[in-house]
Amino acid sequence: MSTSGPPMSAEGVEHALRQRRAEFERLSGDLLDLESHSGYLLLKGAELTGETKRRWERAEAGIATLWWLFDAFRRTLEKAEEVRARRPRPGAAELAELTALLTGPSVEMKVEDVPVERRSLVRAAAEWLTLDQVLRRMDDAYRESAQTIAAVDSAWTVLAPRVNAAEAVWDSARRLAEELGEPDPELVRLGEALVALRDAARSDPLTYATGDPRELAEMDRFAAELADRRGLLEQAVRIKAGYAERVAALAARLDEVERAELAVVEARDLVLIKIANPVLPAMPDQARTLRDRLDALDGLRGAGDWTDLARRMTELERAADEALAQARATAEAVTGLIARRDELRGRLEAFKAKAVRLGRAEDAELGYLYRRAHDLLWTAPCDLRQSTVAVAGYQRAISQTGAGG
Repeated sequence: MSTSGPPMSAEGVEHALRQRRAEFERLSGDLLDLESHSGYLLLKGAELTGETKRRWERAEAGIATLWWLFDAFRRTLEKAEEVRARRPRPGAAELAELTALLTGPSVEMKVEDVPVERRSLVRAAAEWLTLDQVLRRMDDAYRESAQTIAAVDSAWTVLAPRVNAAEAVWDSARRLAEELGEPDPELVRLGEALVALRDAARSDPLTYATGDPRELAEMDRFAAELADRRGLLEQAVRIKAGYAERVAALAARLDEVERAELAVVEARDLVLIKIANPVLPAMPDQARTLRDRLDALDGLRGAGDWTDLARRMTELERAADEALAQARATAEAVTGLIARRDELRGRLEAFKAKAVRLGRAEDAELGYLYRRAHDLLWTAPCDLRQSTVAVAGYQRAISQTGAGG
């Protein structure tokens, strides 16, 4: 071990020892903090893959180096403290030795002190380092390892809520399936996929959280699929508990559909009498098919397949609502033709009243136009196209008369 220049004074030695002790305490605290970090605990002993495994292997090697350098720092500091303790006030020999230990290349890095699996971290030959050099090397190794640990911890912070939420959904869905008293093969498949997805995320959180964004998208898609399955099971439980009431409500809804479709037919028949060459929409005719689907539900009930029954009943309820809405919209479109005729009749009479106010009630031309429009509107079947033209012609004639007057 070589010296490092002129010996320090006794006061300088005391100051240097206090500084080195403080550095040692800080290093000890930092290393303990590192190994108690949640990211470190997650990584330690885990079965890792991919990018996380690659970075952890490098970080783990860095941590091994940290402890090795820390131990070398400790041994040198302990030796310096032993020298200082030889006599109450150090003499020249002690000052020279302490100066060399505290500021010179006093830390011997022996190859045999390095764990076999980590010996590639240092040169093959032993070397001597100063305590400051040891600190710099520890700082470099600490920063790289801490960055990896923090990155994994941040990644898992992104992943954990997703994984935990998916597991909670699956667990509640499993209890629903048990309540139904029947196996749910689809839920079993989703549970197996969840385990595989969870294990993959835990083994390589860096790839899942900060790598290809499609990984997170796949996880979110799976969570949505699992939530949909739970929703279906919830429906199945509700339907099982209130099957009779649900069927009765659905049957009543189909009665409404049937009445609404019959009303469309009646409106069509009336329009065919009242309106000439009407353009009619297609007549709705779904009530019979929907009733057949309702009858088929009892077969599923007998088989105890409540999840399939829930899906089909929900679809049937939606179809019944859509059929009722379609029938009512069609009825409105059909009866709208008669409403259009009645509207034209009202407009014609309003224009006639206007002609009277203008003092043109006896006007021959206006009288002719009025009678023509009136005959078209009060003749069955009514030609709406010609009636519309006739009413518009009568209106224009009144307006022109008013302007001329």
